[in-house]
Amino acid sequence: MSEIIDNSKDRKKKLKELILKLHAGQGEEAVRRELLQSLASIPYGEVVEVEQELIGEGLPESEVLRLCDAHSAVLHGRVDLSGQKEVPPGHPVDVFRRENAELRKATAGAREALAALGAGGDLPAAVLELREALNQLFDADKHYQRKEYLVFPYLEKLGVTGPPKVMWGKHDEIRDLLKGSIEALQAPYAGRDELLAAAGILLEPALQAIDDMTVKEEEILFPMALDKLAEADWRDISRQSPQFGYCLVDPADAWPASAAGAPAEETAANAGALGRITLPSGSFSAEELLAILNTVPVDMTFVDRDDKVRYFTQGSERVFQRNRAILGRDVRHCHPPASAHIVERIVDDFKSGRQSRAPFWIQMGDKFVHIEYFALRNDKGEYLGTLEVSHDVDRYRRLEGQRRILQYGE
Repeated sequence: MSEIIDNSKDRKKKLKELILKLHAGQGEEAVRRELLQSLASIPYGEVVEVEQELIGEGLPESEVLRLCDAHSAVLHGRVDLSGQKEVPPGHPVDVFRRENAELRKATAGAREALAALGAGGDLPAAVLELREALNQLFDADKHYQRKEYLVFPYLEKLGVTGPPKVMWGKHDEIRDLLKGSIEALQAPYAGRDELLAAAGILLEPALQAIDDMTVKEEEILFPMALDKLAEADWRDISRQSPQFGYCLVDPADAWPASAAGAPAEETAANAGALGRITLPSGSFSAEELLAILNTVPVDMTFVDRDDKVRYFTQGSERVFQRNRAILGRDVRHCHPPASAHIVERIVDDFKSGRQSRAPFWIQMGDKFVHIEYFALRNDKGEYLGTLEVSHDVDRYRRLEGQRRILQYGE
């Protein structure tokens, strides 16, 4: 057995040699055996430095992207994480890690549904389970966008450019695989075999790629980013994160602790400096507007012109549960797969101008819920988005006679 290398310079040289052997076509297992013989472990920072050096020495980014999964598989379990920094609850890295845990649960659920399908389980039920799992997994896009637009720019300012580009390329591959999987599950199939074949081509690689990405993040990206970014950088990342939304979790823990209020409350506290919100028929401070929106006895959810959920009220008389994980999510993925085509039709009719409102009413236990979607347009008639308004109207249906004298309560 080769002597174990414990010198940083020699370790990086050996790691570079191993990655180039993968580039030359040598099998992963052979390279992994050589790594086990020569390197006890590799500090996470050195892995990033080697990737950066390879790109700087002329290895195309596209080739590093192609090799990314192979050398990650070789390195898995050999990366030394002993020196990584701890983070408090609510820190952006803590949120990323919690999202990864939920993504792994979702990929496990999808694999269980695939196994049931392959074992001869009920075909419609298995397809429904797979669609629901994909509905969850598509939320990974918000996780990736926060990395791409909030974390990567800070790393690039510090000269770490190669690894973020490679990781962004893997994000796009995952997005394409998930999109293809969703389209495949929506297509008509003659039977079980065709569906399993499509899942093997698209869905199984998507599940593996998502799981692999959680490993790349937790073994390489996050420890390295914690070393390089200042606390002020992380504060800025935390402040901007809600505009992209969260993936399958609602980060209730505020970070830093001194910023315990929600973003809207912070805005209200600064209303004097920012001025009032002036409209044609009057004005509000941000604090007043927040109180009004959360006091009206209806649920309101705003979806912007790009079909992304951007806001929901937080009043006491909620009908449907909402949390901040929904922010930034495509509205099509916020509904059960069986009703996705209805959402698609409403959005299309609103955007085209064919319709401007769509009412529904349903019985939910002891509640009689009225739900109505409204197209929002500016004074030029241009589509701005959709407003969903929901409320329990059972008490109104039971009203009789008149009440003309002041009497509090119902």
